[in-house]
Amino acid sequence: MVLVGALLSASTRGGALAQTPNSPGGSPTTISCESISSAILNGSVNYCVDVPADYATSAERYPVLYFLHGLFENQDSWGNKGGKEILDGLRRDGRLGKFIVIIPDGGRTFWVNSSDGRERYEDFFIQELVPAMDRKYRTIARREVRGISGTSMGGYGALHLGMSHPDVFGSVSSHSAALLPKFPNPLPTEGRWGFYAQVLQEPFGSPLNEAYWDRENPLTLAEHPEHFAGLHLYFDCGDHDRYGFDEGNQLLDRILTEKGFEHEFFLRPGSHGWSYLNQVMQYSLLFHWKWFEEAEKSAWRVPASKAKSGISGK
Repeated sequence: MVLVGALLSASTRGGALAQTPNSPGGSPTTISCESISSAILNGSVNYCVDVPADYATSAERYPVLYFLHGLFENQDSWGNKGGKEILDGLRRDGRLGKFIVIIPDGGRTFWVNSSDGRERYEDFFIQELVPAMDRKYRTIARREVRGISGTSMGGYGALHLGMSHPDVFGSVSSHSAALLPKFPNPLPTEGRWGFYAQVLQEPFGSPLNEAYWDRENPLTLAEHPEHFAGLHLYFDCGDHDRYGFDEGNQLLDRILTEKGFEHEFFLRPGSHGWSYLNQVMQYSLLFHWKWFEEAEKSAWRVPASKAKSGISGK
């Protein structure tokens, strides 16, 4: 941890937590965007953080939710496309309590280590980003109050990271996760499958390393739910998803059901992207808050001066 601390640093773009215009109902919002230096990635990664309105004046520690953006998006999507408004609306209506949201830039990594080992984004996320965020912000550094969510590529990433690291995350949700069963052989170079092969080449190789794709695929991970026992899981998808991800999400539901793993899945009216996400994000936020509250009943909330830090909370 000392070594990691020496290797990581955060530089603020725009200084301290910035007050943005008041949300409906009068509650000030606080989003700031910064960057973190990574030894694993040999560079810096941008991220935004959305903290409760009283963060600057409180000594309280908070649960934390990581939100992973979709392909061709970045860390600004949460604030620019509607995530912040949904969060504030639920809080204004008294349906949601206080927690921190962290939105890192994942590029086109699919939030995994690349097949050639050059881009170890998953290692960065688990080994550097999460510990650094627990040090920098007043999070409660326990898996029970650390969730991860995402949309499309980010939905894939949330499922993958949550299933692969249940010691880090207690709750996982996804919307329109980019879930695909096995690729056809030979793989078409045009149409929908050709598009998939093109956008997947950075993390999964060109030509596509299908063995690596299969190994990292949440559909494959779901075959062994004993590896993520105790994980709370929610996911949904539009019934007219324009990329056909509804098929993969329904398959994930069938696999988990057959394996007897308790989860929540909904096939909801809609297509893909933020037009769909703005209709359904409320469900995942409420899902995570439910489990954060369950943890609160177990007396995890402690004064900031007494709270422990680190992934394990030790």
